[in-house]
Amino acid sequence: MPAPSTRFDRVPAPTPPQSGEAWYAPETLAQYESAPGVVATVSRRDADEHGDGTTEFAYDAREPPLSPSERADLDRVRDHFADTQRRRPLTRQGAVERAAAGFSPKYERTLDRLLSGGPGARRRLNYHALRDLRLLGDATPLALDDDVGVADSEATAEGKLVVHTTDFAPAVTDLDADSEFVDRVAAERLRRYEVEFAGYPVPVVVYRDGLLGSDRFATRYAVLEPDLLPGDEALIAECKQRVWEASTEDVIGDGTDRRAFVAERARRLLSRRLTGRNTREWLASAEYRVRSALADLGIGIPPVDDRYAEDRLDDLVYHVLRDYVGEGPLTVPIRDPNLEDIEANRVGERVKVVPRTDVADGDRVPTNLTFETESAFINVVTQLAAGDGVELDASNPSAKVNLDPPGVAETVRCAVALPVISEGGPYVSIRKQAAEAMTPVDLLRSGTLSVDLVALLWLCYEHQRVVLFSGPTGAGKTTLMNAHMPFVPFDDRPVSIDEGSREVRLPHETGVSLTTRDHESEYKRVTMADLMTESNYLNPDTEVIAEINTPESFETFAETVNTGHGVVGTTHAEDVRTLVNRVVEQDVPAYLLEEIDLVAFPHHSDGERYVARAVEFLSPEQAEQLPPGAGDVVEKGDTTVHYNEVFSRDIDGSFSLSGPSDPATPDDRDFRLLHRIAAATDRSVDAVEQEFRRKRRYVEFLDDEGVTEFDALFDLLANLRTDEAATVERLRRTAVADGGDDSHPEDAR
Repeated sequence: MPAPSTRFDRVPAPTPPQSGEAWYAPETLAQYESAPGVVATVSRRDADEHGDGTTEFAYDAREPPLSPSERADLDRVRDHFADTQRRRPLTRQGAVERAAAGFSPKYERTLDRLLSGGPGARRRLNYHALRDLRLLGDATPLALDDDVGVADSEATAEGKLVVHTTDFAPAVTDLDADSEFVDRVAAERLRRYEVEFAGYPVPVVVYRDGLLGSDRFATRYAVLEPDLLPGDEALIAECKQRVWEASTEDVIGDGTDRRAFVAERARRLLSRRLTGRNTREWLASAEYRVRSALADLGIGIPPVDDRYAEDRLDDLVYHVLRDYVGEGPLTVPIRDPNLEDIEANRVGERVKVVPRTDVADGDRVPTNLTFETESAFINVVTQLAAGDGVELDASNPSAKVNLDPPGVAETVRCAVALPVISEGGPYVSIRKQAAEAMTPVDLLRSGTLSVDLVALLWLCYEHQRVVLFSGPTGAGKTTLMNAHMPFVPFDDRPVSIDEGSREVRLPHETGVSLTTRDHESEYKRVTMADLMTESNYLNPDTEVIAEINTPESFETFAETVNTGHGVVGTTHAEDVRTLVNRVVEQDVPAYLLEEIDLVAFPHHSDGERYVARAVEFLSPEQAEQLPPGAGDVVEKGDTTVHYNEVFSRDIDGSFSLSGPSDPATPDDRDFRLLHRIAAATDRSVDAVEQEFRRKRRYVEFLDDEGVTEFDALFDLLANLRTDEAATVERLRRTAVADGGDDSHPEDAR
């Protein structure tokens, strides 16, 4: 008779649930801890439920269990925060980071008052409180599980969310597909950075939604401003009222920092209110004093000082400054150097922005910012206009203004309007020019233009020719114009005129900027004619007329061309025909177009900015000298304008220049600009062509050496002009010292 089996003989050895030998869980395929305290399980679902030969899986997440008393504590926490607007993570990465960081001190102090129990209960309650208040609610376990990669809200007939894990797909969850925050489970963070306002670093996130059908916009922009606790909105409103009641004439003098004054007064008022609010709770205050006294005697532990957390006071002061010193919801976007455009179109609609980076391909993206009331929107609109000295009212409901917010180095141009002319409320449209002017090397490396065109523009800028950059809004006209301003010789005098001169960067000590300001004086309006007269007294070598779009600016352009000065400017015209039509319609004599040496047409497409083509205008006699098949005409009424394409971009992204051709046949060159420069400088065309080729080699050298700093480029060009041989020798020594060869830009390539 065999010996009786022991219990160790009857029960198999313990194995993981996903093991094939796990007799106790035959349907369990995987089980692991997806986050501290959270266990994820993937099991088989009914095989071939749909009769199509596929096998589905089920995904389940077990969170820390709560006892009935702990659930009551959690309900009390939820009720306490029920009326507050809490910022949730926007992406999975944000959820993971916030879960790791836990609660901030101001939340911890509140939870200390609301929760009780031992360390284990507090740990479980902290998880559920963080999940419900600061994370993604029921979707939190999915966001914290690194194995979950894709979420699909329309894969099951029963309306459940389906996920794809690393090893199993599709896996059906018990979460409804339309549950709150499920769209953030698969959201991808594209970029995160901070924008400073009033000493506060405010996080900004650009992210892409990973759930189809949740929003028309796939990419979004979010400002992560501080959360508010219950009662904070009332405190902020009261504080703003008290600050407003302060007599600015008596308290804020000319030498007083308005922002520092508001911050100091807000901090004092809010600190008093937070302390007083807890003091009025006499029972809690008495308990606090008793526990403190007992702790001093060595009986018990000291109580938590729950008057207020310092970070709560900082958050409240931020919101006061944002609304009182900043521009409300537009405060952070205006100060974000990574944004190009900001648009607020109506009350209750998301503010839209256009990032400078390639994360959105240059398209508009929505933000998490809105104007909730028309009165708040109107306040910001009138404030923006008043910052440039414009008063908006029913008789003057719109304006174009330039802003100069503290801490913003960029040129900020803004169009604002009251609801008198705007359906749905006021509107704001802001365009921001980059603080740092780009250089030709930056443009070369971004594929905006070619070495040939840079050398040609250098030739035009240096010899005081007439150059226009023409294209639609946002195509990069001003960027192109500014990038080449260092090519204007350091001892020339460039003078910029008109409102657009604020966008012009002149590194020259001899440069002057003149601007019209209709609101500068109520007794005298400064006109373009006034600026023309003033400019002539300044004896300019080159006049810069940004934004040649108004009748006055076209008239100024025509008069300037007649003076023989060099001209550099921008205008709104997408192609040659549109430009000719605009010039003729503005009563500019068509023959003056022949004085324009070069027009570059930048385009903006699929997030890329590049020069699509460049042309030169010709007289009929010059057009006849072109080779057969070259040149074209634009006819406007009785006017015929001849032009020739000098530069073009092919559909594959490559660039081509129509010449210079073989030096042995100078009369067959494809463009006449070299002839014009030769005639203006009393040289041969061959000499001008050699200068072009020499400049081209220098441009290649600048690109190789990475000269991307605006002032450094200007200094280098000044040295070349002062003593080219010595400068070239210095460049050669520098290249050798840096480990390069001993060639220099004058060596033939």
